[in-house]
Amino acid sequence: MRVQTHAVHFTADQTLLDFIQKKLNKLDTFHDRIVSAEVYLKLDGAETAKVKDKIVEVRLNIPGKELFVTERNKSFEAAIEHLMDVMKDKLVRSKEKRTDFSSPAITKAKSQQEEEAVEQDEY
Repeated sequence: MRVQTHAVHFTADQTLLDFIQKKLNKLDTFHDRIVSAEVYLKLDGAETAKVKDKIVEVRLNIPGKELFVTERNKSFEAAIEHLMDVMKDKLVRSKEKRTDFSSPAITKAKSQQEEEAVEQDEY
């Protein structure tokens, strides 16, 4: 998966970028067709020189859909940890809703329709 990280109004250090990459790579276990991810790191209150919270936004691109999650916390690491839990849930729900023709339910329904068609032809 291709990951683009944008730090808004500050420079992120390499350890944070590696942490983000490592966490996002784990999402491949929940959905096998993730195309890319965009991560935005922001500081809440950066204009007043006193940073209140840190905001992490992740946009995942999967075929036919785009998932977006925002999380704020006192540290980027804690925000990413919580964001990953929410993103896992969204990915699992998205994969369950996916209309894939190799799905067992769809295959079973198609075979039943074919059997009914054959029975009607016999009459």
